[in-house]
Amino acid sequence: MTNRLLLDAVRDVARLMGERALRYFRSGVTVETKADGSEVTAADRETERLGREWIERRFPGESILGEEYGSYPGSAERRWLIDPIDGTRSFVRGVPLWGSMVAVEQDNTVLAGAICCPATGDLVAAAAGEGCWHNDTRAQVSKVSDLMDAVILATDARFPANPERVSRWTALVSEVATARTWGDCYGYVLVATGRAELMVDDRLSPWDVTPLVPIITEAGGVFTDWRGRREPGPDGVATNASLARVLRDRLGVPLVSRGGLP
Repeated sequence: MTNRLLLDAVRDVARLMGERALRYFRSGVTVETKADGSEVTAADRETERLGREWIERRFPGESILGEEYGSYPGSAERRWLIDPIDGTRSFVRGVPLWGSMVAVEQDNTVLAGAICCPATGDLVAAAAGEGCWHNDTRAQVSKVSDLMDAVILATDARFPANPERVSRWTALVSEVATARTWGDCYGYVLVATGRAELMVDDRLSPWDVTPLVPIITEAGGVFTDWRGRREPGPDGVATNASLARVLRDRLGVPLVSRGGLP
């Protein structure tokens, strides 16, 4: 199967999941707490089931890993990753900055990924060599090259998993035009579509991070973990290309990624 067909596939399943989750948004859905302290709702579970069923019908035998229902090993080489509602805390509080995420990978290479943020009207999808698309138009990161003009974002500027990062973030905030916590997947949508120059996360799960790799890179940006590696890792740093080196330098992210950075 070509990456073009996978681009269409991730776009379709992300839209399907996002539209299903939207039915529950601002509906007073009951919130439960999982063992790890995170929140979950019936919307998360139903949305993931819908995504899994879609993949199983169209790509039988392929592996699936989802946040709510774990791993289905499958017999094929490709693996799909699903985050039915990224930003559940925003979702349950009626804040529209959440989305449904999906990606497909093979041999440790991410082939395609998509994010649907239905409450904001944003759908981004990308596949290796096929570009990144925002709704029906080509997505591009911004050309901003001066820190004084930059918009920087973080899911949680306290960096609870790595509090030593706070001092560098605070210093960077003083150098840029705007700093916000428009976080979770929505922040990466803003970088991919040229509305922000930096988005960072302190901690990411495989279903959170995998879709971001093709989305940011195919939009012309740079995605690494905090160790400077381009492959999916436990955290994330997404930037436009023009400020990729400067922003990573400010954050103390070493440039050790495969192939270097712009």
